[in-house]
This record gives sequence, structure tokens and C-alpha cells, in this order.
Amino acid sequence: AAGEVESVGEGVTDWVPGDRVWYTGPGSYASHVNAPERKLVALPDDVSFEMAAACMVKGLTAWMVLFEIYRASPGDTALVWAPVGGVGSMLVPWAASMGVRVIAVTSNAEKAELARSLGASDVVMRGDDVASEVRALTGGEGVDVSYDSVGKMSAEASLASLKRRGWWISFGNASGAVEPIAPGRLAQHGSLILTRPSLMDYMSNPADMKRGAAAVFGALRAGTISIEVKRKFPLAEAAEAHRALESGTTIGATVLIP
Repeated sequence: AAGEVESVGEGVTDWVPGDRVWYTGPGSYASHVNAPERKLVALPDDVSFEMAAACMVKGLTAWMVLFEIYRASPGDTALVWAPVGGVGSMLVPWAASMGVRVIAVTSNAEKAELARSLGASDVVMRGDDVASEVRALTGGEGVDVSYDSVGKMSAEASLASLKRRGWWISFGNASGAVEPIAPGRLAQHGSLILTRPSLMDYMSNPADMKRGAAAVFGALRAGTISIEVKRKFPLAEAAEAHRALESGTTIGATVLIP
């Protein structure tokens, strides 16, 4: 959520009424929230409340997987699932700006065209044999990393698309939770590395939050990433917003307006 500090508690020295802030934590579906001071990040004047609410969790998630978990290098190849969703629409151009070849996995021609416009070098359709397509595009080698926000439906394809010692970063459950995977399977596929990160563990203290936020703000200013709020719902229609998200038809960001 994003908004303005209205008042502060006793002993609070880092914030004053009128400060523009972004907040992460419980209770963000509200017009007001009593937020712990360490859960706030200062907003620059050039970042609007709507932009902050729409992009910060997504931008920080992209920062987390790109820089804190597996920092892809120029010449690496990455598989990006849901490339035109909230996180994907930031992850694809950010990775491409680092010299990473992005292979995007999406569901239709409209989203494929948008993925290419964001910087994807190649696009694979989700209904195809993704792993076989990826192997064909990489000369049989596979990708260095799979940034996988889909979950249950994409798990096997991610596993089969990786090169030896590749990274599978499973950071979302859009299609449901991934079924348990025996560690031995990672060895069978070439000593693979699997992680299931939570953003909150990478923002567990104010220093991490400030560092991540600075990276996102910098990428926004440079034009490396951008955010477009495609849909807005009144706070009272939060259920409708969730139905739209769960339908898989949304593109870009969706926000609630108190």
C-alpha cells in the first residue's frame, strides 16, 4: 500500500506527518493502517501513490530473484513464466537490460507480442511441450535459470528445461502449489538448484528494504522497468479484483483505490 503518514507514535523519530511512504504488511486493504515504522519505505516525489502500490511488491520480487538469489550474467539464458504479468513485465526488461537472453512462456499471441516488446528474445506457448521447445532454442543445452511464478502447472517443464547446475526459482503459485519433489530428481537432471523464496525473508530489516527499494526506484527512473496500471477497483470491490486476477486475463497492474 502507499499513502501519507497522518500521525506517529511516541518515540518515532524517522517519520513525521506528511511523509509519503510505501507500506508492506498486514492490513493494506484499508483506508488507514497502524503500521510499524520499520515496515515503511520513503517514496520519492516522482513516484505516485498508485505507482508505488502497483509496482513495489512486483519490482522488489523482480529485484530479489535477479540480484539476491541468482544474479544472471550477460550471455546467460533465462526462462520467464508469465512474462507480461505484474512481476514478469518488470523481470523481462530488467533481465534483458543485463544482457540476459530471455525465453518467455505465455498463453496467447497477444501476450507473446507484448513479451517480445518487453525484451524477450523468444516466446514459447504454454500449451506446447515447453521443455522440448526450450531445448531446441538452446541447442539442446537448456537454460541457466527458470524464473517460475506459475507453480504446479509449470514445475515439470521448469525442471526439464534447465541445463546442468541450473537454477529453478519457484516464487509463485498461480496454478497451485508445486507437488513435493525428491532431492534425488535434482541430481538426476544435472545437480540442479531449487529454491522457493519469500520476499519477506529478503526484506526482513529496514536496510534490506531500503536497498531493494533504491534498486527499483533507480530502474524506474532509468526507464529499464515501467508500470502501467491497467485496472482500478474501489476498495469495496476487492472481491471483483481477485476474480479478475484469478481469471488469468489481466495484463499489467491492478490496484485498489480506498
